[in-house]
Amino acid sequence: MIGDFFKKKTSKRSIKGERLGSEEYIDLGELVESVDFREEADTLIKVAEIHRYEDVRNITDELYNGNILLVDTESIAGNQETVKRVHGELKAIANDVSGDIAAVGQHFLAVTPSKIGIDRKKIKPF
Repeated sequence: MIGDFFKKKTSKRSIKGERLGSEEYIDLGELVESVDFREEADTLIKVAEIHRYEDVRNITDELYNGNILLVDTESIAGNQETVKRVHGELKAIANDVSGDIAAVGQHFLAVTPSKIGIDRKKIKPF
């Protein structure tokens, strides 16, 4: 019974989706109402890419404005000195706003403003 819940639907009905063989794929973007939740949100999660140390200056205002940053450092991964400088600067900014900072995978940092902490324990299924 519960196994049926996870099966892909294979109907002949089409909702502006692609049909590959007998399986139907629906564009979920078309099913969601076009509401801009960003206008109502107090805190946003912003994704930033760092290509050089100087890029840190361009993203710090987001933390001071109360937003959460996911910082992609993959493009500087080959330069350990720059990685350490970026991590150090972001840590200092997180401390300045009474926030938190933690690595997420190999090339991402999560940086939060005050009153938002990062749980370092992974959620494991069952």
